[in-house]
Amino acid sequence: MSASTRTPAGPTSSDRAIENLIARYAELVDDGDFTGLGVLLADATFSGSGEPVSGRDAIEKMFRDTLIVYADGTPRTQHVTTNVAIEVDEQAGTAIARSYVTVLQALPDLPLRPVAGGRYHDRFERSHGRWRFVERRVHINPVGDVSRHLRPAAAQR
Repeated sequence: MSASTRTPAGPTSSDRAIENLIARYAELVDDGDFTGLGVLLADATFSGSGEPVSGRDAIEKMFRDTLIVYADGTPRTQHVTTNVAIEVDEQAGTAIARSYVTVLQALPDLPLRPVAGGRYHDRFERSHGRWRFVERRVHINPVGDVSRHLRPAAAQR
């Protein structure tokens, strides 16, 4: 096949489904929807700065205990996820992904600013025809002023 007749490879439906899970996580955190996060990560282990947590209830509790939520019900953040690299093993029904995250925050008395950056290392599996998280490891570095984002005990971890 000549170069002029080749179609560029696009993302597979699995790639897109996994990208959507990664995006959904950011939306749920920014919306302050910790119940939704528990559902999204129900079959996963979440590892951040503290001890790893697994299962819907434990993950929901960890987010409630960690993030400061304001009168509008949100942490007033925007998680920007970039540099997403996904590797899918279709036969095995497994995938891994790596991505960068930048956390922005704005409050009425605080202009929009980055408060943290880092990387996500994720594992996924396909179950009953649907992709789901099985592990999310978060490595935050650099850390800025998170005093208005994380509860004091969480910020010291």
